[in-house]
Amino acid sequence: MSNNKKLKAVAFGEVLWDIFGNEKKIGGAPLNVALRMKALGVDSNMISCVGNDEDGEAIIDEVNKLGLETKTILKSDDFPTGLVNVTLDESKSATYEIIYPSAWDKIVLNEEARELVINSDVLIYGSLVCRDEVSREALDELLNTHTYKVFDVNLRKPHYDYEILQHLMQSANFIKFNDEELMEISAALDSPYNTLEENMNFICSLTNATAICVTRGKDGALLLWDKHLYENEGYTIKVEDTVGAGDSFLGALITSLLNGKEPQAALNFACATGALVAGSTGGNPKISIFDIENLINKN
Repeated sequence: MSNNKKLKAVAFGEVLWDIFGNEKKIGGAPLNVALRMKALGVDSNMISCVGNDEDGEAIIDEVNKLGLETKTILKSDDFPTGLVNVTLDESKSATYEIIYPSAWDKIVLNEEARELVINSDVLIYGSLVCRDEVSREALDELLNTHTYKVFDVNLRKPHYDYEILQHLMQSANFIKFNDEELMEISAALDSPYNTLEENMNFICSLTNATAICVTRGKDGALLLWDKHLYENEGYTIKVEDTVGAGDSFLGALITSLLNGKEPQAALNFACATGALVAGSTGGNPKISIFDIENLINKN
């Protein structure tokens, strides 16, 4: 992609409130990715649905304040705005209780949403939004466009099945897993392999994806790009919570790669971004390019 042209991205999927005890923070993996890309200078947009309620109004206000267009975040009179109860364990890793059904389970495309995707450079989507047939059908329509497609695997039990995951992987140019997700899905697809690298190549052989990325928590990430493997071993940070760290990692990585950054430098930048999010509270903390580069140079 040319450096002279501003990258246009659209994310499809859940927008919701993450509830940490008495505190609410805006979230949803696709929204977190879109917001990080926006912060890095991408023309980012979000296709989703909120309830016609106070929580929905508050999300639209917040998204507007953060600089994203809200014309394609629709309102539902029939379903409430999404809520997720987040529990942090001793290591600050999060588990999620995701309320069903929510408005984002019932995304129906309007003409504006269709046009938005056709005119974008990249479409980001996840697996969670496919737990309901209504949103899944809307996504399927968008997956038939020629836009570069990034699939962010988010396995949240019991909200997935392997047949749908296979279809979502087949549609993608780029797939992002965490290490546990890669091993679980590879095993379900009868992979004979035991290592991350072997299973990345295994998934590539079964799909049309030309790039695969695997995050490894504090141990950084692996990137298979143009048949070459790149590795980052992680950056040391005091973890506040892991919510949204993988989403910001992905937003930073896609932005860097599609703007022509060299793959190793893109991976380093993304790992540092994800680490800084884990070192802050909530899924969308403000992080400067200076902070990111400072962390890379310190390690």
